Amino acid sequence: MEQAIEERPKAGGRAKFIIGGLLILAAIIYLVISSTKANAQYFFTIDELLARGQSMAGKDVRISGAVIGDSIQYDPQDLSLHFTIANVPADNKQIEAEGGLAAVLHAAVTDPARTRMEVVYSGPKPDLLRDEAQAIITGHIDGDNVFYADELLLKCPTKYEEAVPSQAAP
Repeated sequence: MEQAIEERPKAGGRAKFIIGGLLILAAIIYLVISSTKANAQYFFTIDELLARGQSMAGKDVRISGAVIGDSIQYDPQDLSLHFTIANVPADNKQIEAEGGLAAVLHAAVTDPARTRMEVVYSGPKPDLLRDEAQAIITGHIDGDNVFYADELLLKCPTKYEEAVPSQAAP
């Protein structure tokens, strides 16, 4: 006769499984939080950055502005690039109310009352760096209110707004 032998899991084996699962879960949470903190940056307009004053000096931030074409100075010998950007609003509803991004960038460049900031970048001159281009710049500001860029992204709204697909037209 065979006897049915029931094997009951040992209480110690189940506890090890739960503790191991909790350790893996804690490691995943730690990696998500630490990578989020390492990649998080503040995004400001020029007005917002200058309003915070010296508290932002030396911190890595990302700003946006309209490039003023007459201010672009590039030295190909030492790859130094200097230009000025004008403040543009960050609120998409306000941009739409003012006629779209191209109109907002044009108004920012032509309005001498807009807040402006000098930008210094070291590297090759981007092809899209031109008057009224939207610049999204990562770097830091020093006490002299000059923004030292580590990364420079440019967007030319006229290049994209004119290319409306034909099937979208009425």
